[in-house]
Amino acid sequence: MASVGLLYVGAVLFVNALMMLGRVEARSAAILNLFVGAMQVVLPTLLLVAAGDDLAAITAAAGIYLFGFTYLYVGIGLLAGLDTTGVGWFSLFVALAAIVFAAVSFFDVRDHPFGVIWLCWSFLWFLFFLVLGLKRDELTRYTGWVTLANAGGTTTLPAFLLLTDTYSTSAVFAAVLAGCALAVFAGLWVPTRPGRRPSSASAGAVTGP
Repeated sequence: MASVGLLYVGAVLFVNALMMLGRVEARSAAILNLFVGAMQVVLPTLLLVAAGDDLAAITAAAGIYLFGFTYLYVGIGLLAGLDTTGVGWFSLFVALAAIVFAAVSFFDVRDHPFGVIWLCWSFLWFLFFLVLGLKRDELTRYTGWVTLANAGGTTTLPAFLLLTDTYSTSAVFAAVLAGCALAVFAGLWVPTRPGRRPSSASAGAVTGP
């Protein structure tokens, strides 16, 4: 079930990234957030029911809820036209919790790549906190591109690796993933940093014709 959930999280992050970059209208993006949010609440509930006293299964379900509630919060907020500070501060909670889940992946589960993925999610949700909670609008473009990168590299890619039974928990794969993530996140900062005026071509790509 984790692989299926990851695949559709990739889809909602993709759409949300395009929304932040001005390509998707907010209310239309809300629908997919509600669909994926509902799935990310139903699936961990089923896991909890079946888990019994299995602490590992309970921990896994707890992590999924963080994102399910995020997408439901975003979807309802977009449809209702709510202020974003609530979901922004909730994103800070998610960012901090993700660091704990990263430590669990590294030191308990010994799934090193997912430890890196949890840290990437922590960084992304911290950006959501800055943009939505603290109203740092100048970071919206950078956050949109980082969201797009996470849609591909930390959700869709591992989902297909899991679905095709080619996923590896090795430290080598984790190191490669971490290096790629750092390079992408740093590289995206250069063209999107606050105060930099985009070229006419890039401005059209972000805001539309």
